[in-house]
Amino acid sequence: MASLVAIIGNLDESESLPLYQQLQRGLRQAIQNKLLAPEDALPPERDIAEEFSVSRITVRKALDGLVGEGLLTRRQGSGTFISSRVEKNFSKLTSFSEDMQARGRTPKSVWLRKSAGTVTPEESLTMGLSPGTPVYRFHRLRYADDAPMALEYCTVPSFCLPSIEAVDSSLYAALERAGNRPARALQRLRAVLFTAEQATLLGAQERDAGLLVERRGFLRDGRAVEFSQSYYRGDTYDFVAELNDLERTS
Repeated sequence: MASLVAIIGNLDESESLPLYQQLQRGLRQAIQNKLLAPEDALPPERDIAEEFSVSRITVRKALDGLVGEGLLTRRQGSGTFISSRVEKNFSKLTSFSEDMQARGRTPKSVWLRKSAGTVTPEESLTMGLSPGTPVYRFHRLRYADDAPMALEYCTVPSFCLPSIEAVDSSLYAALERAGNRPARALQRLRAVLFTAEQATLLGAQERDAGLLVERRGFLRDGRAVEFSQSYYRGDTYDFVAELNDLERTS
């Protein structure tokens, strides 16, 4: 790997942005632009400090932030690496495509099925929709850099989209264009074992461990806009959430 200065450029002390944030920004952009690839090892903090003529505290602060974002991972006794696993912040309402792009990965979808119909009894109960309500269903296999990551089944009330063909690669982008992107969501995460069909699609083995995330998305007026069930490979995805003690922070 080329030197980090050659990849991201020098830091500028005259800039208003603190040096650690400049280093963070440079590394983040290098990851997003694929100048640094998954599993690439960063030089030791001491070497990075010397290379950029900054303190090790500055380097540590910069790297800590990127570790918190899931872009870097630390391995005891081995060093700091560009993360190959995907960390999904469970407390942020973002789409799969947005998550991948933020980490410098290229999202892609393979459509398994697009169909129009009416709500099932389960969907009617889960989404609070009247029996017979028209819906669109989207089933697809989600990829990051050509690696299968998730199997997604999503139901959307048809009033939320101008047509079923309005969704190309990103459902949330289509909902946003229609003015119906979810404003809040409830999510539930549980462990599952993949069926033979799911394992084949995800490049896993039957009964491998996976993660099922069920999401109900709502508009600001409280109407349900999305019910999705996404099956993630357990060996490639981590879910994180920030927790606060409300009694101590209020």
